[in-house]
Amino acid sequence: MENILSVLIFFPLIAALLGILVKKETIRVYGLTVAAIEFLLSLWLWFAFDPANSGFQFIEYVPLVSDFGINYYLGVDGISLFIVIMAALITLIGIISLGEVKDLKNMIISLLLLETAMIGVFVSLDAIVFYLFWEFSLVPMLYIIGYWGGEKRLYAAIKFFLYTFAGSLIMLVGMLYIAYVYQSVAGVWSFSLTDWYALVLPISVQKWLFWAFFLGFAIKVPMFPFHTWLPYAHGQAPTVGSVILAAVLLKMGTYGFVRFSLPLFPDAAVAYIVPVGVIALIMIIYTAMVAYAQKDMKQVIAYSSISHMGVIVLGTFAMNAVGITGSIFLMLSHGIVSGALFLLVGVIYDRRHTKLMSEFGGLAAVMPRYAVIFGIMLMASVGLPLTIGFVGEYLSLAGFFRVAPVMTLIGGTSIILGAVYMLTLYKKTFFGPVTKEENKKLFDLNAREMTALIPLVAIVIWLGVYPKPVLVPIDNSVKALVSFMQEKAQTPEAKAIIHVSTSSKEAK
Repeated sequence: MENILSVLIFFPLIAALLGILVKKETIRVYGLTVAAIEFLLSLWLWFAFDPANSGFQFIEYVPLVSDFGINYYLGVDGISLFIVIMAALITLIGIISLGEVKDLKNMIISLLLLETAMIGVFVSLDAIVFYLFWEFSLVPMLYIIGYWGGEKRLYAAIKFFLYTFAGSLIMLVGMLYIAYVYQSVAGVWSFSLTDWYALVLPISVQKWLFWAFFLGFAIKVPMFPFHTWLPYAHGQAPTVGSVILAAVLLKMGTYGFVRFSLPLFPDAAVAYIVPVGVIALIMIIYTAMVAYAQKDMKQVIAYSSISHMGVIVLGTFAMNAVGITGSIFLMLSHGIVSGALFLLVGVIYDRRHTKLMSEFGGLAAVMPRYAVIFGIMLMASVGLPLTIGFVGEYLSLAGFFRVAPVMTLIGGTSIILGAVYMLTLYKKTFFGPVTKEENKKLFDLNAREMTALIPLVAIVIWLGVYPKPVLVPIDNSVKALVSFMQEKAQTPEAKAIIHVSTSSKEAK
């Protein structure tokens, strides 16, 4: 299918606009149909993708503003392919999970608009087009939090918007400067990433540009100390908002590191491994301890999400194929598992209208199906072998161990700390006697909730036992990226640290 990437981007957008004309009584079926077709199209993209080809595929190129080198330039490789599929899947799961919410029609339209923005970010190869989709993603999420959120929803929505918008403005300055440098060298303007990759920037220029992009991506991740917007956003967002925020939107930041920061500024990235690693360790340990101190189930998972994103950052800055492949796989793992956990918290909140652990206890006896699925996702979250969480976490830490063994050992405490706060949550919520009279009458997962959760459980087990179908395309593209970075690096230190793994088995 020609122009499959454009179809994936604009099909949800056109459907959202046409959704304005759809009656409220049929909007749920309409939204599910659109999201299901979009997901099937993303699966077709995977089917047609050549895993042996490490470069960009399904390329589309249309000049937009030729005088300034702005083009509609799209493509996917192994790095972005599965994130696109995950965005389509999570949107479908989110719409399936929607219960009785006010103004359901506007909610579904907002989710479809958000899907357009997310997929646009992950397939754009022109910096300006990337930036437009990046900023556009703020609008529907701002509306979802601000309209359907909790009591402090406006504060949370505005804080989310200001943090991410401010960071992206600094990133835009960096983009404009790179385009200016390219024009001064080549004589023409270009915002094409593949053109920018050919630039060999002085190390002093790389360093300040690295931080310009770093701020935009770090706030989105979010990295310490820019993380404070996320617990508020999760705490006030409706369940579907938290699911998409944790599963997909946060990955835009770590994806940006891989797509922009590493290939554009390889020497600067190597020079700043230690400070970035220290920030990641603070994310891992500090937010894990904060998660343990929480009384609200949703806040435990929110801070847990930040802690796991710290491991992704470590893998990304391992500067080798093992670590970067692991970080991308962990992006997928974190998206599936954190999305499922937020869905599960939403299930119990719909029944009791509280997320405090002290309000529960003994739920395993009352809601056995719910307890089993929560337990599976909990084990995947803490990285139990044969679950999806283990693969990416192991590879990320194994890759970073080659660069900084001591820091990796400290980062490895994420497994222990994660087990402590997640098992504590499970113990308080599911074990012991049923002390609250209201909990004795709770009903277990219904058909709609099972339909949303069972596919996620299947993915957690399938990719935990047999990750090769996903790891191979990712690994091939990552090896090409790392090889390019090594050739582009200017200092002997950078060339020594950046290397393609010599053991293909370790990366697979």
